[in-house]
Amino acid sequence: MFCINVGKFERLIRVLVGCLIFYIGVISPIEPKLWGYVGLVPVITGILGWCPLYLPFKINTNK
Repeated sequence: MFCINVGKFERLIRVLVGCLIFYIGVISPIEPKLWGYVGLVPVITGILGWCPLYLPFKINTNK
């Protein structure tokens, strides 16, 4: 399948920031709704603990 390449602290930050972006973009009438769905990317990568963009650069923040 895939290995976890995102550390615990970074996962927490990704989920929190992703939820904030999602809220601002989708729920709040201030920003365009499309940007809110971009907030789902960090939420999903934070929950899974795997970031596909880390693979080509061989980055691993998981200890």
